[in-house]
Amino acid sequence: MPWLTIALLLLFGLLFVAAEVIFIPGTTIVGIVGFVLLAVGVWLGYRDLGTPVGHYALVGVVALAGLIVYVGLRPKNLARVALTNVNDASVRDARWPDVAPGTVGRTLSALRPAGTVLFGTERREVVTRGEFLAAGHEVRVLGIEHNRIVVAAA
Repeated sequence: MPWLTIALLLLFGLLFVAAEVIFIPGTTIVGIVGFVLLAVGVWLGYRDLGTPVGHYALVGVVALAGLIVYVGLRPKNLARVALTNVNDASVRDARWPDVAPGTVGRTLSALRPAGTVLFGTERREVVTRGEFLAAGHEVRVLGIEHNRIVVAAA
C-alpha cells in the first residue's frame, strides 16, 4: 500500500506543477504545494521502497517536471494566455474643462457652497468661493480648480 500513496503524491504533485505553469501562472502557492508533494513523494519512495525505487522516482519526477515547465513556458503557449491586443480606446478626462471660464449659468439648487448649475442644457456640480447662493441665481464660471468648477454670482 505505500507504493499507492507515493504514486498519488507524485501524481498530484505533477498535476499541481502543471496547473501552476500552464493554467494559472503567477499564483506560486499552487506551484509550491506541487513541489512539496513531489518532494514528500520522492522522500517516501526512498524511505519505504528503497534506494533504487527512490532513484527512479527522483529521475522521473525531475524529467516530467522539467518537461511540464518547458512545454508550459514556450513562447507559443505563453501567447495563448498573454494579452496581445492593444486597446486604443479613450475616455473623456474629467479634468478637462468642458465649461469655459466666463460662461454664465443659472443655479438649480442652492449653492452652500456646492450645488448644481445649468449651463445651457448641461447640468454641472459647482462650488463657490465660500458664499451661499439661493436657487435661481445667475452665476459666472471663474475657473476650474482641482477638478471642480468654481463660480461666483454674476
